Amino acid sequence: MVRPVVLVHGGAGDIPDGRVEAKLSGMRSAAREGYAALAGTGSVLDAVQAAVRVMEDDPAFNAGRGSVLNIEGEVEMDAIIMEGTNLQAGAVGALRNVQHPVDVARLVMERTPHVLLVGEGAKGFATAAGVPDVPASALVTQASREALESYKRHRDRTLTETGGGGVGTVGAVAVDERGHVAFATSTGGTSGKMVGRVGDSPLIGSGGYADDAVGAVSTTGHGESIMKFCLAHYILTLMKQGRSAQEATAAACEEMTRRLSNTGGAITVSSKGDVGIAFTSKRMGWAYQVGDQVFAGVGPVDAVPRS
Repeated sequence: MVRPVVLVHGGAGDIPDGRVEAKLSGMRSAAREGYAALAGTGSVLDAVQAAVRVMEDDPAFNAGRGSVLNIEGEVEMDAIIMEGTNLQAGAVGALRNVQHPVDVARLVMERTPHVLLVGEGAKGFATAAGVPDVPASALVTQASREALESYKRHRDRTLTETGGGGVGTVGAVAVDERGHVAFATSTGGTSGKMVGRVGDSPLIGSGGYADDAVGAVSTTGHGESIMKFCLAHYILTLMKQGRSAQEATAAACEEMTRRLSNTGGAITVSSKGDVGIAFTSKRMGWAYQVGDQVFAGVGPVDAVPRS
């Protein structure tokens, strides 16, 4: 039997001191909600979806309400969910006017023969499936407006999801007592991105991966670098070669940064219940619940659960 774990992240990058407490509070709430869902239904998919929904509602994160803005000042969001038993997955890209993109991703998985829907097609599907329409203004925060203005002034195209506004992509991984795993990732992308840009988050193997034979990963950081490196799949490949979840996560993030000179981070849980948390950026928000205990931080992890 495996000790169930729900582990979340709130984005990797330059998290300002003034945003740390809000992130820690939001991530603890997300980890608890995900763990409660896992205890209630026994479903790792329910667990990661519930955890991500909490952070999509929280403007301290770059997902759902609080998403950063594209160059035209609009919100376009990406999300994915995947389970490791049958490798089922659903994802959306450049989705507008929805509070919970992760919900639409799960509907894509369960109600269509496809994995990824984008743009107007994704929104049309969501509407037909009964997902409520949300005015764009309800998703935009003052922080996201300020981040876009900062981007326009500096035009720094190396910014991660936490650049400017101090918010970040969110993700969750979970393992149940039988070793079944799942992950979900959700984001508003990068501030000042081109209209229609889709990042790494909704792409299998980049924004995350789940396979009961190994484990589950959710990533965050410089999206284009994560896409090129297939960071999530790289981590699981190292685990197949015998590395622990922590060793594989750290080694993969470091190798991506060495090769591509941009930073990122990831959270990992093995099908045996081991946890990995690593990043090459200044900070990354993380939290997890195992048993009755919840742990959280934005810096390096001193100790993580071992099976």
